[in-house]
Amino acid sequence: MLKAVLFDLDDTLVDQEGASRAALLDWLPELGLDLDDPEEQVAAWHAVSEEVYARYQRREITFLEQRRSRVREFLGADTTDDEADELFSGYLTRYERAWRAFDDAVPALRTVRDAGLVVALLTNGDATHQRRKLDRTGLAEHLDVVVASDDLPAGKPDPRAYAATCEILGLAPGDVLMVGNDVEKDFQGALDAGLGAVLLDRADRHPEVADRIRGLGELSLGGG
Repeated sequence: MLKAVLFDLDDTLVDQEGASRAALLDWLPELGLDLDDPEEQVAAWHAVSEEVYARYQRREITFLEQRRSRVREFLGADTTDDEADELFSGYLTRYERAWRAFDDAVPALRTVRDAGLVVALLTNGDATHQRRKLDRTGLAEHLDVVVASDDLPAGKPDPRAYAATCEILGLAPGDVLMVGNDVEKDFQGALDAGLGAVLLDRADRHPEVADRIRGLGELSLGGG
């Protein structure tokens, strides 16, 4: 019996990709970089960020170190820690200013709560940073439980992340439905850990996945 719905945060409830792109394109001129091919720069930043953030999730580097590494690898620059911090702050200020919840996020959270279910969140990220994102986007008040991977033995899709989150919720995995946009981390990882799972596929990139929705308004509380 479904007792809780566990949401991912970035690109599920909050348009992280859009915020990152807007911030980057506004930040690049400050760095004196060529904007003749902005999409190439966006792709390069995304690739670096994905690789470095994965190292942070594996506990190989700290959250602060991943920020510094992203700057250094993207710019190909050998900077001091203070220089990297200052450079990253130019991106971070713009990124935080661009945070927006998707239009269907709050209605979906309200629907889950109105159904008498626990509304929870599991995010691969720094707890302080992600809670600030929730506060600024107005999502915090609609969540009963917030779990960040730095408070867990591992991040998604590691089964330990899901097991520990279910323990926090006081529920069996089979009583929890995971909803997120990442096939590996949110969908398959949840299934492998014994949870129900629904893939949020806003861009229609994964038609091969049977249990998917194109928007949070399509979410069924019948167990996915």
